[in-house]
Amino acid sequence: MSVAATRRNVVGLILVLGSALALISLGALTQGAVHLPLGEVWTGLRGAGSRAEPAIIVRQIRLPRILLAALVGAALAVSGTVLQALLRNPLADPYVLGISSGAALGAILALWLGGRVASASPLTAFAGALLTTAWVYLLGRRSGRLASYTLLLAGVITASFLSAVILFIMTLLSTRDVRGAAFWLMGDLSVAAGAQLRLLIPVIALGAAALYWFAKDLNVLLLGEEEAAHLGVDVARVETIVYLLASLLTGMAVSVSGAIGYLGLLVPHLGRMLVGNDHRTLLPTAALGGAIILVLSDTLARTVIAPAELPVGAVTAVAGAPVFIYLLRRTAGP
Repeated sequence: MSVAATRRNVVGLILVLGSALALISLGALTQGAVHLPLGEVWTGLRGAGSRAEPAIIVRQIRLPRILLAALVGAALAVSGTVLQALLRNPLADPYVLGISSGAALGAILALWLGGRVASASPLTAFAGALLTTAWVYLLGRRSGRLASYTLLLAGVITASFLSAVILFIMTLLSTRDVRGAAFWLMGDLSVAAGAQLRLLIPVIALGAAALYWFAKDLNVLLLGEEEAAHLGVDVARVETIVYLLASLLTGMAVSVSGAIGYLGLLVPHLGRMLVGNDHRTLLPTAALGGAIILVLSDTLARTVIAPAELPVGAVTAVAGAPVFIYLLRRTAGP
């Protein structure tokens, strides 16, 4: 299926998927260890009875978590979409390039040195993601341009090395800290602070908008680097900027949520089935689709075994792996 990238179609897609996200988020506000009727949720959202228990649950616990899930889901899905176009590889993913492992190593180092995953890790995780991005970027450059296969191999090797370092450090942690670190590494959206959201909202919104600016260039890059250069695309500049922006979005997302897999890999494929390969329609579809999927996944994670919680990364893996296998067989043909 292909949807023409007219302004009317793009706005229509955003309105439809945005409305779906709003309805799903409203339903998610009712679910949890304590079920709240829609009436109490609406009262809590309006701020009425702000000291009552339902209002505290809605405004201070569930709403920030849902916003965090939507932001992280959008960031990972958009990053996966542009990286697959950049590398011209449908299996490319932000985590394949080692960015997730770098962020995870930063968080584990904070825990090992005396910090807590809930407080110290976001800053150190983001620093780890940036350092890993710079390292893989340097390894992937050849003659002033990004070499797609070299970049991909550099990311895989770096991720494997960093994962080994993480396992080594975890053997040095106490039993209690190992449990907390392992839960965070599998994806954790339970710590949704207002300061994090105030930082994430503008960074992810601006990063996604900047990537959308390169949508036409990404369409041309799908034809190959030589063809894109002949058609007037500054390939080296576009590749560098898009890679850095995608890495920034991924680093920000992982630094506050841990490792949540399959979104950056799966959502772009679902988006292409829905609207086609044109990034002018695919990018907003991926952003809102990633937000919807992660809000749904997090709702399941905190309700399936309530009052306990599952790591949201485990939910996305269990749900995403079979779907991805189906898509892989479907695209591969008989």
